[in-house]
Amino acid sequence: RTNGGSIILSTRRGTDTWHGSIAGYFRNESLNARNKLDNPEPNPKQPFSRQNAVGTIGGPLVKDKLWLFSSFEYVNEDASVGYSARSLGEFNALAQLASSGQIPGVTSIPVPTSVSTPFHDAIFSTRLDFNQSDRSHWFLRGAFDLNDTKNDLVHEGALPSTGFDTTSHYYSLLLSNQMEFTPEWIGNFVFQASDFHHVKVRNSNLGFGLAFPFSSTILTTSGFETFGDNQFVTGITAFPINRDQQKYQFRYDVSHSKGSHAPRFGINFIHEPVLSGRLSDNQERLIQFAVDPSALLASGDNITPFFTCDPTGLNTAKTPCPVDPNIQAITDVPPGGGRFAQSVRRLGFYAQDSWRMRPNFTVNYGLRYDTTFGLFNSNGGDQRDNPAVQTVAALNLPFNTFGLPQGVPHDYRKAFAPRLGFAYSPGSSGNTVIRAGVGLYFNDLAQNGWMDAFRAVTPGSVGLLGPTDQGAIIDPHYHSPYALQASGGFEHAFTKAWRLNINYEHQQGVHQYRRYEYVSDITLPASAPNISVFRTDNRSAYDGISFAVNHRSKRLDLTAHYTLANATTWGANVGELFNYVNGVTSVTNPFGPGDHGPSGEDVRHRFVVAGTLHLPGAFEVSTLSQFESGRPFTLGTGVDINGDGVANDRAVVNGQQTTLDQFRGTPFAQIDMRVSRNFKLSEHATIRPFVEFFNLLNRTNPGNNFVGDIAALPVPAAEVAAGNVTHLCLNADCSSTQRITSLNQLKVPGGALGDFFGPGTTVGMPFAAQFGVKFIF
Repeated sequence: RTNGGSIILSTRRGTDTWHGSIAGYFRNESLNARNKLDNPEPNPKQPFSRQNAVGTIGGPLVKDKLWLFSSFEYVNEDASVGYSARSLGEFNALAQLASSGQIPGVTSIPVPTSVSTPFHDAIFSTRLDFNQSDRSHWFLRGAFDLNDTKNDLVHEGALPSTGFDTTSHYYSLLLSNQMEFTPEWIGNFVFQASDFHHVKVRNSNLGFGLAFPFSSTILTTSGFETFGDNQFVTGITAFPINRDQQKYQFRYDVSHSKGSHAPRFGINFIHEPVLSGRLSDNQERLIQFAVDPSALLASGDNITPFFTCDPTGLNTAKTPCPVDPNIQAITDVPPGGGRFAQSVRRLGFYAQDSWRMRPNFTVNYGLRYDTTFGLFNSNGGDQRDNPAVQTVAALNLPFNTFGLPQGVPHDYRKAFAPRLGFAYSPGSSGNTVIRAGVGLYFNDLAQNGWMDAFRAVTPGSVGLLGPTDQGAIIDPHYHSPYALQASGGFEHAFTKAWRLNINYEHQQGVHQYRRYEYVSDITLPASAPNISVFRTDNRSAYDGISFAVNHRSKRLDLTAHYTLANATTWGANVGELFNYVNGVTSVTNPFGPGDHGPSGEDVRHRFVVAGTLHLPGAFEVSTLSQFESGRPFTLGTGVDINGDGVANDRAVVNGQQTTLDQFRGTPFAQIDMRVSRNFKLSEHATIRPFVEFFNLLNRTNPGNNFVGDIAALPVPAAEVAAGNVTHLCLNADCSSTQRITSLNQLKVPGGALGDFFGPGTTVGMPFAAQFGVKFIF
């Protein structure tokens, strides 16, 4: 069912001889280069240590009948976050504000010089293999992964109160049987049960969070709070504070091999009785300041009233918040509404056949069908119990006038996916193979993007939303996303040692996620609430051609791989091939000019070389080196330029609006290397010491992690507010400016979070080394 890259995980099994291994990996700060994002100079280099222990054991419990294999891995990492002199100065100024009684309920704020952020992880897996007979083979595997992090997401500009403890526990049990009905017919049975539990616990529960400008810098890894409760929200996403999943999977496949046909068919049923989550739903007040604590202290401004005043002016029981240039924004998060709980079933069937029409020509054809049950239900109800859906119907907001659909989505029942492919080997040598194929591949929606509509479901509720409320609905015209994939390849073996692969792939993404933001009294009537609409109307495309050379000889094992690719999509500030972050710049023109461009995964050039060189003296040198061209990013602005009530527009520079992912980050290059040597202790025992180097050249790799908001750059605030930036500030008060003559002047590396999570988008680690030893017996 995969429409792109996939991972096939194979677990080891025991044999009729007992074997095992013990290994240890060791790192500390003396082996690492300074991370300039988290630990800039002239701060002292932060303490860091990491120990990783791995052990395996396998062998016969009953010879020729029952075997065991087990493995255990434990990671103990002691990292820390150090504070710069500027941060310490601002923290101490904030502490003085607290000691003067200006922060309700807080009379003192401790200011440490650093914060420990330890991480621990234990991974265990065990497997039993049983030969019931010559025709029936079973295996049972159990595994767990338990990890926890203290002071998670505390960064250089934030006090420990803004952190939290993260705990993630995952358990899995799998039972499998392979049954040979006849020499030609084989059945494979799989049953898997898994449980996942994830929780975040705040370090503080004060009911408020304070955000100052010095905390929101290019050093910020996530969030923006300086002191108080973490809101679990960044410019990209909201972190769940709870996530639970129970999953049971039943799969049965039957295959036949005889003569010129090799048919195969199967069924896959997945039951998830628990698929739930919770966003932060405590009542909180976030106060964002326009100046730092030292400036507040110097001005004598009293911030106490801003903890209890009414920022909307609509609450007659509270005093309206006074106008204060030192206060940028006050946001109240109401209590409740953070939970969603689903129970989902997924069912799939497939049938396929490989027809060997000639000895050198094979055709593969098949059909798959998938559907879901309860995909849109939550909290014991369906989308009809969503107050936003009820409000749209009550106000009779027609789609043709306002773009808001009436009705609720249903499980998609038309996911028929045909596939066709062939393989041809010209001549009789078998050294050359030509392959091609085409097919449809369906996928489900990503709960992260639709979560607001799930947690809004309140069974039995008939309450309608008011003009100041926020609602979320899913377009009733939901269509399961799918990719149309076509590919072709050429493989040729020049010799036994050298092989060449050339492959082309096209993927057309259809019915993908997009978020529409409708605003009361602007794109909706004044009587309507603000409403987010989640639709499956986005499109994307990927085209890539890859060249791979493989070499295997006594001295060298090598794979060199180059890909030339192009990936495009539609979006507002972020464009992804398949994700929950794609939006629209204007709900009235969702496919407008500038909304189409490179996706965040658009890597035009990528080169990877991996291999092992066997040197004299039994030394081995291995490398995994990666090089890729710069990934794109978008430069947005916090100003509503198009007048739709949403400040998600792209920046305008010198009168010209920038387009989706118009900018490019820096090329990425990282060379990793391992040097090892085996020492044979006996016929059955070997010891292997090794040393590993990561980012060997200590290259700074910001990827596409550049500042994505033009208001965060040194530009005149008046130009940002006017929606057209033309100058750069040359000093702190912007009394001296310079004309912008090139968009490259606006490229400033950002923090470790970047514009999205994922490989290649986060900042590459600096040089690091570790050494270890492995004992094999």
